[in-house]
Amino acid sequence: MIILASQSSGRLATLRAAGVEPLVRVSDVDEPAVLRALAADRRPAPTPAEQVQALATAKATDVAAAVTAGPATLAGSGRAPAGTGCEEDPAAVVVGCDSMLEIDGRLVGKPGTPRAARERWRVMRGRTGLLHSGHALVRVRDGRTARGVSSTVVRFGSPTDAEIDAYVATGEPLECAGAFTIDGLGGAFIDGIDGDPHGVVGISLPLLRRLLAELGVRWTDLWAAAAGRP
Repeated sequence: MIILASQSSGRLATLRAAGVEPLVRVSDVDEPAVLRALAADRRPAPTPAEQVQALATAKATDVAAAVTAGPATLAGSGRAPAGTGCEEDPAAVVVGCDSMLEIDGRLVGKPGTPRAARERWRVMRGRTGLLHSGHALVRVRDGRTARGVSSTVVRFGSPTDAEIDAYVATGEPLECAGAFTIDGLGGAFIDGIDGDPHGVVGISLPLLRRLLAELGVRWTDLWAAAAGRP
């Protein structure tokens, strides 16, 4: 059983398209606090890959702890209904992810506001960025972990100001790392990528398969679980 510690519709859709049906349990992690703690502990400053990895780890660890505490704890937090049975599955693995875009040596996350998204796009258009997606897996039964980062080059198109305004008005880029998607309305403004396209969505399937193997989970067995087969 896979427990996805993310509210991202793109990550969920990617897993489902790949034959995996996860439970979704959103973490309560304070992301700015995680990054502040990481920066305080590191000299020199943490790299972009280390930052997304720290956030992914915090999310996976938070949800794994809630699952281990039992269904009553999950139900009380609004993060899962009682009786899901995920805490009883010896093969249950929590998957945490986090993505950020690196451009001009600066790491940027979700813009949050239309103004920030608009400004972000006017900087990015016609340029190249590096989308980092951290992955952290925690096996529920014993807390064993596996981690990795997918980094993909993104070549942005050159949308006009009017196109940028129209895209921002849809609301889609406001809660996306780097203010864009490749699997939605923003796909028309991406000229190409070099690397794993799933990593740009926020969950790299090849990397996830390798990390699950480290924890003793065979990728193809997840297809049978999604289909309800023993």
